[in-house]
Amino acid sequence: MAEQTLINIALIIQLLPLFGFVVVIFFGKRFKKIYQLEIGILVTAFILAVIVGFFKLTMYQHQDIVFSFPWFDLGTLPVLGQLHFDIGITLDNLSIIMLFVVTLVSMLVHIYSIGYLEGDKRFNRYYAYLGIFTFSMIGIVLTNNFLTMYVGWELVGLSSYLLIGFWYEKDSAADAGKKAFLTTRLGDIGMFIGIMILFTNYHTFTFSEIFHQIAIGNVPFGSSVWLTAAGILLFMGAVGKSAQFPLHVWLPDAMEGPTPVSALIHSATMVAAGVYFMARIFPVLDGTVLLIIAVIGALTAFIAASIALTQNDIKKVLAYSTISQLGYMFLSIGVGAYPFAIFHMVTHAFFKSGLFLGSGSVIHSMHGEQDMREMGGLRKKMPITYWAFIVFSRSEQITLLKLS
Repeated sequence: MAEQTLINIALIIQLLPLFGFVVVIFFGKRFKKIYQLEIGILVTAFILAVIVGFFKLTMYQHQDIVFSFPWFDLGTLPVLGQLHFDIGITLDNLSIIMLFVVTLVSMLVHIYSIGYLEGDKRFNRYYAYLGIFTFSMIGIVLTNNFLTMYVGWELVGLSSYLLIGFWYEKDSAADAGKKAFLTTRLGDIGMFIGIMILFTNYHTFTFSEIFHQIAIGNVPFGSSVWLTAAGILLFMGAVGKSAQFPLHVWLPDAMEGPTPVSALIHSATMVAAGVYFMARIFPVLDGTVLLIIAVIGALTAFIAASIALTQNDIKKVLAYSTISQLGYMFLSIGVGAYPFAIFHMVTHAFFKSGLFLGSGSVIHSMHGEQDMREMGGLRKKMPITYWAFIVFSRSEQITLLKLS
């Protein structure tokens, strides 16, 4: 398959969820079953992602496929110099793997939600929110520059706010949505400043161009201190999105959202965006930044795992476990082993989303009860959920053993 064809398919994958969001949000009240369009779109996007991944990994395994075009050109300005903005997409092995994870988990959550939220008065709006989230996450995965990365980053934050606070009639859900939104904004401010440091020096947002300048020794403003500062600030964005210490406080409260949302956003995709971002910009991270990442990751892994031992809420146990697992991923990045972090991220996306969906099955059967002290003897009543929990929890143990 030709490179241009793969690019066209990738663009279709990117735009399909946005199309679904627009249609469902505007016509959701008129057509009760319009959510089926969004489900069909995600199934199509997943099939197309498999096709793109197959041909990329078989025909272009050692070649990155890049497509970019000029967005707008401001010409030459005083002090700032020549300013032009190019945007586009990159199909490399990293983006292909993440694209597969995002489309697959999102598709499964779309299907699972049919039964879980059946009868909800805002059923179609829920699917619209899932669509805009998936569009934003795919944008982060496919982009080749910091500009559209940041746009997708903020859209993911908005989508998370809408989905966490979906049942806004409950004060706890509304407060959790606001807490998640404001806490992650703290990290995003640092990320924005870091991007501006790089842009002010290199006059481009494109990853490859910035990486090339750093590789040949052209550090920001002629000082390695500025490169370190930019790396730390960029890492702040990942700290917020991936719930690392000390900005980890929003994720446990985010369990107030529907359980399928927890599986999609808080275990498989959004919180993994920080790990993906650090792997994507790894050439920007110098030794000092990597040390800080490793220390933060190690602290987070230990603190979150310790807190998980004291929880009684079934979803909060999984939430703190997720934070701990993300800490391991950042520890891997900090020691320079980012391929292992990506491996862990992919396996974690599947086993932790499976555990969240399993907890949703338990909560649904228990009529909303989430306190594990009120549960027991469910193995015979729910054998499928029981064995699913065993398989996914065992997968988590095997992954950690392999990495260690």
